[in-house]
Amino acid sequence: MSGKKEKRRHERNVLLATIGLVLTAGLLILLALYLLFGGRKEQEPVVSAVQDSQEELSQKTEEETEEDPQASYEPEETGTPVEISTVKEVAGETDETTTGIDVSEFQGNIDWDQVADTGIDFVMVRVGYRTAGSGEIREDACARYNLQEASARGIHLGAYFFSTAVTEEEAREEARWVCEFLAGYPVTYPVAYNCEGFQSESSRQYGMSAEDRSALAQVFLDEVEAGGYTGMFYAARNELEGNLLWDADTLELKYRIWVARYGDAVWPEAVEPDYSGEYAMWQYTNQGSVPGIDGAVDLNVAYFGYEEAASAQEEGAAEHVEADPEVGVTFEEVNEQVTAKDEVNLRSTMDQGDDSNVVTRLLNGDTATRTGVGNNGWSRLEYNGQTLYAVSSYLTADLSYTPPAEEPQSEFKTQFTTVSENVTAKEVTNLRNRPSVEPPSEVIVQLHNGEVITRTGVSDVGWSRVEYNGQTLYCISSYLLVVE
Repeated sequence: MSGKKEKRRHERNVLLATIGLVLTAGLLILLALYLLFGGRKEQEPVVSAVQDSQEELSQKTEEETEEDPQASYEPEETGTPVEISTVKEVAGETDETTTGIDVSEFQGNIDWDQVADTGIDFVMVRVGYRTAGSGEIREDACARYNLQEASARGIHLGAYFFSTAVTEEEAREEARWVCEFLAGYPVTYPVAYNCEGFQSESSRQYGMSAEDRSALAQVFLDEVEAGGYTGMFYAARNELEGNLLWDADTLELKYRIWVARYGDAVWPEAVEPDYSGEYAMWQYTNQGSVPGIDGAVDLNVAYFGYEEAASAQEEGAAEHVEADPEVGVTFEEVNEQVTAKDEVNLRSTMDQGDDSNVVTRLLNGDTATRTGVGNNGWSRLEYNGQTLYAVSSYLTADLSYTPPAEEPQSEFKTQFTTVSENVTAKEVTNLRNRPSVEPPSEVIVQLHNGEVITRTGVSDVGWSRVEYNGQTLYCISSYLLVVE
């Protein structure tokens, strides 16, 4: 009996335990369902707990950071702030050193055949300028001819514009004018912004700050680069050094710099200028001598080159032009009838180098209409419907003038028409013992500008006879100026 009771007690305990497990499992299931579907509003404490955990983690990270030796290290020196250069790379550009010149109408009409024979690589052509007073944009009188003739001889083209802009609108207008002007030419080298003379009280830019002028330069060059050209900024070394007159630090980060620095040492004896900033081109003298160019010209070295010439943006857009014979000459406008004192060549250009430009002759008693008297000793004439030129001293407005009796034959083949007038040198000229540059002709003395002597005769082949300290000497007529 006792054994049966013990057996029933054990069975009951097992049943109760089983029921307890089933009830516990059910409650757990119900709790899970409640939390899943009905307890969402009670989850905020969980989020708060996470936040508390993150704050603890953050605090721990800060504490750990304090233990990081690099976090508390302070360098002995502070580095200089540096901006990344945005000067654009140009396809086909090389690191070859190339040589060139820059020219404007002040060089007059250039003999580009002779220039090409020197072997220069490039020319920077002034295409235009904004006037100092009225602020008008004007084309350089020789720009089209220089671009046309230099390119035809394989000389790579670059360009520059002389700006006097005072507003962003003007700077942008200048750049668009330049881009339109250059469209028909194969411009390979950069297009430069040139701005000088702003410290003069007569300048439109007088009183502008370096920052304001630099900002205008950037507007111009950004517009040029948007037009498909490479922008370059030109200034003298003394203006750029230390950001004295330009914001050079900013400009050199965005554009190539063309620095003018003249000194005793010139390229190639000196391989670079003594300028601390960035630069890509160096104008090392403004007193260069190049065959085919009368007078001094700027010489440059570029620290880059190109594999080949660029193509024009608009092929065929550049019209063919002839050289302007009046470039560099200032004429006083007149309207009067003149005749030759004896006889005089009427030429298509103001050049006595040879007779290839002689169109006809004007004899004493024949008349032509003089429309201008140049500051170079030449007159502009209208004759038989043509515009021609003659040496002013061979002409007279006295239509009754009769030439004097001829002088006895001189020992030289060159014949002179007698005159009597005071002259000086345009710059400097040789006075020789014979009217020739070939031996046995010798230079006796040099005449400088400001020294006044008497001219006693002129020839039709470009020579003058002068009296100098009691001597009869000879010099090239085109190197002289008549002194009133």
